[in-house]
Amino acid sequence: MNKPFKPDILQPILADVGVSITDLKRNPAAVIAAAREQQVAILNRNRPVGYIVSPEVWDYVCDLIEDMQDAELVRERLAEPGEMIEVSIDDL
Repeated sequence: MNKPFKPDILQPILADVGVSITDLKRNPAAVIAAAREQQVAILNRNRPVGYIVSPEVWDYVCDLIEDMQDAELVRERLAEPGEMIEVSIDDL
């Protein structure tokens, strides 16, 4: 069976809009201002090479990563043998 056709030029763009590196160099302030309202993909020869997001989006992403790391730690500790200790929220 033949493989599905997937040329290298088809790249997913995980942003609302894209801008070329040339346009970014020409007017970086406008691109950064646009990133306050929507995610911006930076394109080099029509391929995404980076993204610009607002500080609020970046903060949200960092919080999600931290939550995932905490969840992994909880799973690891729950898998450890040993007695669990029940604690009241008032005791904390």
